[in-house]
Amino acid sequence: MGGGSVYTMAGTVATDEKMQPKESGAINGGLMDRTSKLPVPVITIGVDSIDDSLKKVEAGGGSTITPRTPIPNMGAFAYFKDSEGNVMGLWEVLM
Repeated sequence: MGGGSVYTMAGTVATDEKMQPKESGAINGGLMDRTSKLPVPVITIGVDSIDDSLKKVEAGGGSTITPRTPIPNMGAFAYFKDSEGNVMGLWEVLM
């Protein structure tokens, strides 16, 4: 996940080759070291387009913390701060 972070998968069901849950409605995810930019737990939302979603965040008074960052063979992630100061993540599945 960048910067040498260790990412550990955490899941309740089997995943496919893109590390996505094979069962509808399942919640899988991962754990990684905290950083000075992200010192708190982060809820991450799956979206069709990170770039489009970040534009909406910024139009609503939020800001981008980490821009769209690809993860080979999986997808991409980004982090943002909403207008209330909450840090959230975005996840875009590799198509």
